[in-house]
Amino acid sequence: MHDIDTVTAATIEKAAERLAGVVTRTPLEPSARLSSRVDAQVWVKREDLQTVRSYKIRGAYNFIVQLDEDVRARGVVCASAGNHAQGVAYACRRLGANGRVYVPGTTPRQKRERIATLGGAHIEVVVVGETYEDAFAAANEDAQRSGATLVPAFDDVRTVAGQGTVALEVVEQLSFVPDVVVVPVGGGGLLAGVGSWLRERHPEVRIIGVEPAGAACMAAALESGHPVRLPALDSFVDGAAVREAGSVTYPLVRESGAELTAVAEGAVCTEMLAMYQSDGIIAEPAGALASASLGTVVDVEPGQTVVCLVSGGNNDVSRYSEILERSLMHEGLKHYFLVSFPQEPGALRRFLEQVLGPEDDITRFEYVKRTNRERGPALVGIEIARPADLPGLLARMDASPLQVERIEPGSPLFHFLL
Repeated sequence: MHDIDTVTAATIEKAAERLAGVVTRTPLEPSARLSSRVDAQVWVKREDLQTVRSYKIRGAYNFIVQLDEDVRARGVVCASAGNHAQGVAYACRRLGANGRVYVPGTTPRQKRERIATLGGAHIEVVVVGETYEDAFAAANEDAQRSGATLVPAFDDVRTVAGQGTVALEVVEQLSFVPDVVVVPVGGGGLLAGVGSWLRERHPEVRIIGVEPAGAACMAAALESGHPVRLPALDSFVDGAAVREAGSVTYPLVRESGAELTAVAEGAVCTEMLAMYQSDGIIAEPAGALASASLGTVVDVEPGQTVVCLVSGGNNDVSRYSEILERSLMHEGLKHYFLVSFPQEPGALRRFLEQVLGPEDDITRFEYVKRTNRERGPALVGIEIARPADLPGLLARMDASPLQVERIEPGSPLFHFLL
């Protein structure tokens, strides 16, 4: 069993010794695109190239390897949005332990299949509920019933110490200390580990934690003085969609002096596409959090050395249509309207000629002609070439005889229709 009740630089360095030869020493690469964006020297730590395509193996293995043999023989259970479960699956197979992993229904199929592949006969995958909290409740109940050990995704000193080993590698690979380290945040395990090591060994480093705007649980905890449960949660950034910060991670993050900020989910999508198209990096939403913040919600000084942690690359290719849609909307290039067309020949042609601009494109059109009414509604999606084209489009709609209602992204109608 472990004999520590907090996380220090020494416990993180001890974890690094346990992980030697188990985890991949992932590349630290310069990013010309990000460097140009903020006029600084930006490096990306490629944890998407880790053994299980995320940093989560570090914490999971460091936890399980410290269990006594008789405890390990009773098995382990965990809850995860996908990446932690892959780490647990890999650790179980390598250490000869058996486990069950509980994942919410929002976990991409690609992650579920990877969990089963990595764990082989040692792992059973159970899908339950829609959020991480649902999965955690089921895993906790399993542990109490079966006597298996619950492996926390972030809220345990052994897990946190394992995640913190990323910071050691960064400094060793650079051969000097960076000015700024930008870390994605879900429940806070990675930030707590990285922040704890840097605060003790290199306190001059500026540490920035980046949360999804729809799941900013750590910022809420820091503001309240203790972990609080978010009333609403956007689960799109599934690897960081946590409703409540951990009781272990919160004080560690607070003591690290890390700055917390948040990035809109649409901005994450834009960054994911840029990483794919410009850098050849397939990042999951949480993996794009850190770099998405640069030059948008995070400013750095010219010439500084900045390290962004790419936390994972377990993205389901089937999600790219939604990612593109969210990105276009965030960039102000995609808009939706309800247009009431008169039931007469030529109505659509007049709309195309009189309302649409030369570079506007209809990307969605759903219309049902109702012969017993004078007008028929249509859902129209329009993509414009640049955000500055929107006022002209709206003015032409106002000037036309058509009845047009713009569907705002935050409205209930938007979520219902789209």
